[in-house]
Amino acid sequence: MKKTFLLIVPWIFLLLLTGCEKYNSSYKAIGFVHSNSSASAEMSFYSFEGTMVFKLKSSGEGDLKYTAKLESGTATVYYDYGGTKSELFTIHSGEELDSHGGYREAGTVYIIVETNGECMNGSFSISAE
Repeated sequence: MKKTFLLIVPWIFLLLLTGCEKYNSSYKAIGFVHSNSSASAEMSFYSFEGTMVFKLKSSGEGDLKYTAKLESGTATVYYDYGGTKSELFTIHSGEELDSHGGYREAGTVYIIVETNGECMNGSFSISAE
Protein backbone atom coordinates (compact mmCIF):
# COMPACT_ATOMS: atom_id res chain seq x y z
CA MET A 1 0.00 0.00 0.00
CA LYS A 2 2.83 2.39 0.89
CA LYS A 3 4.60 1.74 -2.45
CA THR A 4 1.40 2.43 -4.39
CA PHE A 5 0.91 5.69 -2.53
CA LEU A 6 4.50 6.76 -3.22
CA LEU A 7 4.03 6.03 -6.93
CA ILE A 8 0.71 7.86 -7.24
CA VAL A 9 1.71 11.09 -5.46
CA PRO A 10 4.34 12.19 -8.06
CA TRP A 11 1.86 11.60 -10.90
CA ILE A 12 -0.78 13.74 -9.22
CA PHE A 13 1.81 16.46 -8.67
CA LEU A 14 2.83 16.36 -12.36
CA LEU A 15 -0.79 16.61 -13.46
CA LEU A 16 -1.27 19.69 -11.32
CA LEU A 17 1.83 21.31 -12.84
CA THR A 18 0.68 20.78 -16.43
CA GLY A 19 -2.39 22.99 -15.94
CA CYS A 20 -5.77 22.78 -17.52
CA GLU A 21 -5.67 25.35 -20.31
CA LYS A 22 -8.07 24.89 -23.17
CA TYR A 23 -5.36 25.22 -25.85
CA ASN A 24 -1.63 24.50 -25.79
CA SER A 25 1.27 25.91 -27.80
CA SER A 26 3.47 23.48 -29.70
CA TYR A 27 6.00 24.75 -32.21
CA LYS A 28 9.54 24.84 -33.52
CA ALA A 29 10.98 28.24 -34.29
CA ILE A 30 14.11 30.24 -35.06
CA GLY A 31 14.44 33.91 -34.18
CA PHE A 32 11.09 33.83 -32.38
CA VAL A 33 10.00 36.75 -30.17
CA HIS A 34 6.56 36.99 -28.60
CA SER A 35 4.73 39.03 -25.99
CA ASN A 36 1.31 38.79 -24.40
CA SER A 37 -0.45 41.38 -22.24
CA SER A 38 -4.02 41.23 -21.03
CA ALA A 39 -5.25 43.15 -24.09
CA SER A 40 -2.78 42.31 -26.88
CA ALA A 41 -0.56 39.61 -28.34
CA GLU A 42 2.42 39.89 -30.68
CA MET A 43 4.84 37.49 -32.30
CA SER A 44 7.57 37.80 -34.90
CA PHE A 45 9.95 35.18 -36.24
CA TYR A 46 12.48 34.17 -38.85
CA SER A 47 11.09 30.62 -39.01
CA PHE A 48 7.98 29.23 -37.31
CA GLU A 49 6.06 25.96 -37.63
CA GLY A 50 3.29 24.80 -35.33
CA THR A 51 0.75 26.41 -33.00
CA MET A 52 1.08 29.41 -30.70
CA VAL A 53 -1.69 30.27 -28.24
CA PHE A 54 -2.28 33.63 -26.56
CA LYS A 55 -4.82 34.44 -23.85
CA LEU A 56 -6.38 37.92 -23.77
CA LYS A 57 -8.79 39.51 -21.31
CA SER A 58 -11.29 41.63 -23.18
CA SER A 59 -12.70 44.51 -21.13
CA GLY A 60 -15.63 45.24 -23.43
CA GLU A 61 -17.32 44.40 -26.68
CA GLY A 62 -15.99 45.05 -30.17
CA ASP A 63 -13.76 43.65 -32.88
CA LEU A 64 -10.24 42.31 -32.65
CA LYS A 65 -7.75 44.53 -34.46
CA TYR A 66 -4.86 42.82 -36.20
CA THR A 67 -1.85 43.28 -38.44
CA ALA A 68 0.08 40.44 -40.04
CA LYS A 69 2.94 40.01 -42.48
CA LEU A 70 4.38 36.81 -43.93
CA GLU A 71 7.19 36.34 -46.44
CA SER A 72 6.52 32.66 -47.18
CA GLY A 73 4.16 29.95 -46.01
CA THR A 74 0.53 29.96 -44.88
CA ALA A 75 -0.89 30.61 -41.42
CA THR A 76 -4.42 30.77 -40.05
CA VAL A 77 -5.32 32.74 -36.94
CA TYR A 78 -8.35 31.67 -34.93
CA TYR A 79 -10.02 33.22 -31.91
CA ASP A 80 -12.10 31.51 -29.26
CA TYR A 81 -14.58 33.59 -27.34
CA GLY A 82 -17.35 31.91 -25.40
CA GLY A 83 -16.20 28.38 -26.24
CA THR A 84 -16.42 28.61 -30.03
CA LYS A 85 -13.24 28.50 -32.15
CA SER A 86 -13.67 30.67 -35.24
CA GLU A 87 -11.31 31.77 -38.00
CA LEU A 88 -10.12 35.36 -37.71
CA PHE A 89 -7.95 35.40 -40.87
CA THR A 90 -5.62 33.40 -43.10
CA ILE A 91 -2.42 34.87 -44.51
CA HIS A 92 -0.37 33.52 -47.43
CA SER A 93 3.14 34.09 -48.80
CA GLY A 94 3.95 37.74 -49.50
CA GLU A 95 0.79 39.17 -47.93
CA GLU A 96 0.37 42.01 -45.44
CA LEU A 97 -2.88 42.50 -43.54
CA ASP A 98 -4.18 45.40 -41.44
CA SER A 99 -7.82 44.90 -40.49
CA HIS A 100 -10.31 43.94 -37.79
CA GLY A 101 -12.94 41.29 -37.15
CA GLY A 102 -13.99 38.64 -34.68
CA TYR A 103 -16.68 40.16 -32.49
CA ARG A 104 -16.25 39.53 -28.75
CA GLU A 105 -17.57 40.85 -25.46
CA ALA A 106 -15.88 41.19 -22.06
CA GLY A 107 -14.13 38.01 -20.97
CA THR A 108 -11.36 35.64 -22.00
CA VAL A 109 -10.39 35.46 -25.66
CA TYR A 110 -7.93 32.85 -26.92
CA ILE A 111 -5.89 33.68 -30.02
CA ILE A 112 -4.56 30.59 -31.82
CA VAL A 113 -1.94 30.96 -34.58
CA GLU A 114 -1.56 27.77 -36.65
CA THR A 115 0.77 27.28 -39.57
CA ASN A 116 0.39 24.92 -42.50
CA GLY A 117 4.05 23.86 -42.65
CA GLU A 118 7.00 26.18 -42.14
CA CYS A 119 6.49 29.95 -42.35
CA MET A 120 9.33 32.44 -42.85
CA ASN A 121 9.86 36.08 -41.82
CA GLY A 122 6.51 36.81 -40.27
CA SER A 123 4.89 38.99 -37.68
CA PHE A 124 1.43 39.04 -36.09
CA SER A 125 -0.18 41.58 -33.75
CA ILE A 126 -3.70 41.17 -32.33
CA SER A 127 -5.41 43.59 -29.96
CA ALA A 128 -8.67 43.38 -28.00
CA GLU A 129 -8.58 47.03 -26.94
